[in-house]
Formats: sequence, C-alpha cells, structure tokens
Amino acid sequence: MSATAAPADSMRLDKWLWAARFYKTRALAVEEIGRGRVLVAGASVKPAREIRPGDVVTVRRGAVARQVVVRGLSAQRGPAPVAQQLYDETPESIAAREQAAAARRLAPEPAHAIAQG
Repeated sequence: MSATAAPADSMRLDKWLWAARFYKTRALAVEEIGRGRVLVAGASVKPAREIRPGDVVTVRRGAVARQVVVRGLSAQRGPAPVAQQLYDETPESIAAREQAAAARRLAPEPAHAIAQG
C-alpha cells in the first residue's frame, strides 16, 4: 500500500460529500467545508478529515442544516439512488427540514410586502 492511499475503512470528507452528491464538485465541497458549513460530530473540520461509517456529518445549505450518519464509503460518484445509500438522515434533521419547508410555504410572498410598504 502506498503512503498516499487511505485505508478502506475511511476516506476524505470532501471526497465523501462529492460521492454522496451533497456537492457537485469536490472543489465546491472543499470551499463549503472551509466556510464552516460542514461539521463532523458538531466540530469544524478540514477537507482532508478522514470519516468512517458511524460518523455524524452536518451539512448546512441555506437556512437548513441536514444531519446525516455515514453508512458507507464510495470512491466513485454514482447515481442519486446509490449515493443516498451512503448515509441516513437523522429523524431530528428530517423534522427540521420539513418544518422549514412548511414555514416557506406559509410565509408571505416577499413582493406583497414591497407593494404594501
């Protein structure tokens, strides 16, 4: 095994986020990690952080944060149904995401506020 190869039971966070289809490119994943929008076990990390199955990763996109448990690792980016098998979203995260979606649906249209204001 070469010195640069990662063990089979772990992989870089930025590569996993790309393979799990959270970000379109690894460069974008690295950028978002650097901005503190991706946490592992509640702590800020670097893109090269090794993750393993069972780790809890929080990915914030916009106002909504998704908390997922790593279930698998993949060196390749596959189709969405395969990528979704790499993680399980926590029940709390699902509930928060649904609540945020409901709040967006019930929120007043911003253009109405401009006309009245």
